[in-house]
Amino acid sequence: MSPEDFAIGVDVGGTNMRVARISPSGEPLKKRNIPGSRDPFAAVDLIKNLVRDMGGARARAIGVGIPGRVDGWTGAIFSGGFLNLAGIDLKGELEAAFGRPTLVANDCGMALVGESRRGAARGLKNSVMLTIGTGIGGAVMESGAIVNGRRCAGQLGHLVVNIGGHPCPCGQRGCVETESSGTALRRHLDEAGYGREIRFEHLLREAEAGDARAIGVMCAWGGPLRAAINTLSAAFDPNVVVLGGGMGQAAIRSLDFLPELKTWYDVDVRLAELGDDAGVIGCGLAALDLISGSLRDKKRLVMVNGVPASGKSGLSRALSRKTG
Repeated sequence: MSPEDFAIGVDVGGTNMRVARISPSGEPLKKRNIPGSRDPFAAVDLIKNLVRDMGGARARAIGVGIPGRVDGWTGAIFSGGFLNLAGIDLKGELEAAFGRPTLVANDCGMALVGESRRGAARGLKNSVMLTIGTGIGGAVMESGAIVNGRRCAGQLGHLVVNIGGHPCPCGQRGCVETESSGTALRRHLDEAGYGREIRFEHLLREAEAGDARAIGVMCAWGGPLRAAINTLSAAFDPNVVVLGGGMGQAAIRSLDFLPELKTWYDVDVRLAELGDDAGVIGCGLAALDLISGSLRDKKRLVMVNGVPASGKSGLSRALSRKTG
């Protein structure tokens, strides 16, 4: 069966999983959203079912975004948070099940690919993204490509902004994830004496009305995030820093309550535009990039060696030279 002109993008989370057919221009053609699972093996079954439901065997390629540390070169999964798929060969399982080229990568990196093609970073070659939710994810793009480093660059939620701060599962203290995530906001609210029923919109109204306690929470939550943004600006000098995730808009509003700070590190901070579609769009487009890049390598191998490079062995040699 010849592949049709779409890729499948899967955005994996512990709370929800999203899947879509993605056109070569990045348009979602068909979408589905289901509750996720924090059990690794149940989660893998859900991913396979979602890909099957989208016609996985007919797609040109499959792309999957995974929370946690993922080797940007091989797709190996090293660690996760609320859903930990470490040690599971998800790429191999999906390729065996559907026979299609498969890309497995960090979920925030894939969201940044989506935002760079169709969203808040469209047309910009250098950008940084932070996704604010239960934790904080991150990704960096330079010259139009996601920065992988040795394996797993982009763990921006683990920039230390408070040396004496709360312990983080990564082994450090005071990571921006422990200070400015949605989980951290709940702690700041508790410490300020707010009840469990308080929601961000209530806090925002109080802060806008000048309430000192509400403004104090905004500053305690947004201050470490601004420090992280300034650090990222100093390190990468991006065109834009995109804030996404379920708490992205709230995080941007919190920055408005911070006292003015004159630094060298002025950067455009924007809200992500694609919402929940950023991850699936990025996964689909990155998967299509993977196969188009592989074909280019294959052609280059033919020209260099002067012999046909068809078959898996020729493609494997091309890819190993590209990433090695």
